[in-house]
Amino acid sequence: MGMIDVLYFAWLRERVDQPSERILTSAASVAELVEELRVRSERHAAAFADTASVRVALDQRLADFSASIAGVQEVAFFPPMTGG
Repeated sequence: MGMIDVLYFAWLRERVDQPSERILTSAASVAELVEELRVRSERHAAAFADTASVRVALDQRLADFSASIAGVQEVAFFPPMTGG
């Protein structure tokens, strides 16, 4: 188990109703962390209901949901970026 900072951006922040939180987790991967977050509250469950529309960065580097979070200090969740 370890402490990790979880950041939420855009509509994820609105659904969770907070910009960040520090949590104690036993998750080994992003996917396992998301499962832990889903059961924290109804707001978390709503935010992570459809992970196909969620992107993740580990210590400010883009990653995927199968990525290990071992040694990671910060996990950020955000919607896909659009550019133009």
